[in-house]
Parts: sequence; structure tokens; C-alpha cells
Amino acid sequence: MSTPTTTPAPGAHDEERPPAARTATAAPKGPPNRLRGWVTRAPLLPALVFMIVVTQLPFVATLVISFFDWNALYPEARSFGGFENYQEVLSDPELRDSVVTTALLTAVVVLVSLVLGLLLALLLDRSFRGRGVVRTLLIAPFLLVPVAAALLWKHVLYNPEYGLFNGVLNWLFGEKAPQPNWVSEMPLGAVQVSLVWQWTPFMMLILLAGLQSRPADAIEAARIDGAGAWQIFRYLTLPHLRRYLELGALLGSIYIVQNFDAVFTITSGGLGTANLPYTIYQTFYQGHEYGVASAAGVLVVIGSLVIATLALRVVSSLFREEVRA
Repeated sequence: MSTPTTTPAPGAHDEERPPAARTATAAPKGPPNRLRGWVTRAPLLPALVFMIVVTQLPFVATLVISFFDWNALYPEARSFGGFENYQEVLSDPELRDSVVTTALLTAVVVLVSLVLGLLLALLLDRSFRGRGVVRTLLIAPFLLVPVAAALLWKHVLYNPEYGLFNGVLNWLFGEKAPQPNWVSEMPLGAVQVSLVWQWTPFMMLILLAGLQSRPADAIEAARIDGAGAWQIFRYLTLPHLRRYLELGALLGSIYIVQNFDAVFTITSGGLGTANLPYTIYQTFYQGHEYGVASAAGVLVVIGSLVIATLALRVVSSLFREEVRA
């Protein structure tokens, strides 16, 4: 006969142990872990407080001001207006025109910068003598201060009397060469060209990082199978760069939507080049309409947050793809 085995009841061993051991085992581990967590985060608290004071408090103040009918020339007439400022921003034809100008400026600069950045990245992905020097020279425009870059284009290149462009035309065609006033004849194009020159290196760096992360074995296998350079680019390189193209477009859009320096320096917002940041500047500093300018600024921030959210999703998807690879 087999003797039945008995399973000890839950907690039986705990009753056999001394009370001190049971107390030590059952002691909660939450407070020490939480204390260690606070100790780990403590060095970050000054940076968090600084970020809140510098960024969040001004935005809250701007949000509050946007609900007031507030003209700095008549401070005693200040009153709560609710959403009237937002209605004025959305119905003002000048502000609507500035929104269209901002969208056109951003779309042209981002698309052209991406195409040129892709071509330069494909060039720098090849091995040739002096590649490091060429890469440094191509990155240089992005390292310039935006105001300095705009002044360079306005006075050194665009100036109709001593600018480089008209000088080249005079050198090529002689005294009868046309001497256009680039800023007055193509104002929005002048701003777009200067921004394309400055942001193409940024796109180039992102796409070059994407090119250097391509799987070399897949490209080598395609070459062995007889695929040409165009087929490799179309079916392997371009699909691999899709996320990097999206990232460059989103990050470039975030910054170019907020661009103020080029418009202010080259055209002073005239000739149909006033974008949203410049229009907000005019409303605030020249029109003294604090409430309307604050409402327009809040709308710009909301739009930038939407674009930034999309950019963060693209970045997170890039990291997930790298982990899976």
C-alpha cells in the first residue's frame, strides 16, 4: 500500500518560524524603494524647476492674457473678452494671409531642403579624397547664427549694387547684364532660398545617418543579383530612408514655422512675406494689442505641439525598428 502524501497548508512553515523572522519577511519594501527613487531624481529637480519657470509660467501668462481685451495704449480699458481674441485671429484677413505665407514658406523650404540634403547625403556616403573637408564645409551654413545668415544673404549676395549675384551677372554678360533687385522682385523666394541654404545641412545629416545604417548584406546581395544603382536606390535605399525623411520633414517644419529672423532681416515683413511669427511681432510691439498677439501665439504653440507630437512618434518608431533589427 502506498502512503498518501500530505501537502502542508499555506502558512504552516510561517507558523514554525520565529515571529521575528515572519515580521522581517513581511516587512513592506515600498518606502525604501520610493526613497531611493527620490534620491535618484533629486539632482534633476533644479533643472525641472528652471524649465517650469522659464517655459511653462510664461505660457500660462500668455494664455491668461489671450482672454483679455488689452491694448497697451489704453491700460485702463482692459477687460475680460473671453474667446473674442481667438475669433479675431481666425477672422482677420492679414492673419489668414500670414498663415498661408507661413504654410507656403515652410512647405517649399522643407521639400527643397530634403531633396538637396538627400543628394548631398548620397554624395557623402561614397568614399573619396577630402570627404571630411567637404562634409565640414557643407555643415557650416547650419552652424551660423540665423540673423548672421540672413544678413549675409541680404547684403553680400542680394544687394543690387555690390552683391555677388549681380557681380557674377556683370562678369558673365558685361555692362549690359541685367542687375535685378532680388529682394524686391522675388521677396518670398529670397527668404526661401536663404532658409534652404541654412537648413539643407540639417537634412543632409539626418539622411546621411540613415544611409550609413543600411544593411550592407542586403545591398551586396542585390548587386550580386544584378540590380543597378537606380534599382538599389528605389527598392532598398528609399524605403529604408522613409522614416528619416519623415523625421527631417517634421523637425524642419517645427523650426521653420517659428522662423522670424530671415523675414525680419531680409524683407521686414513687407511685400507679402509676413509669416505668423512676424505678424505676432507686429501685433504686439507695433499695434500694442497684447490680447490678440497672445491668442495668435497660443495658436502657434498648439500647432507646433501637434507637429512635435508627430515628430516624437516618428523618433520612437525609429528606435523600435533599430531594436528589432
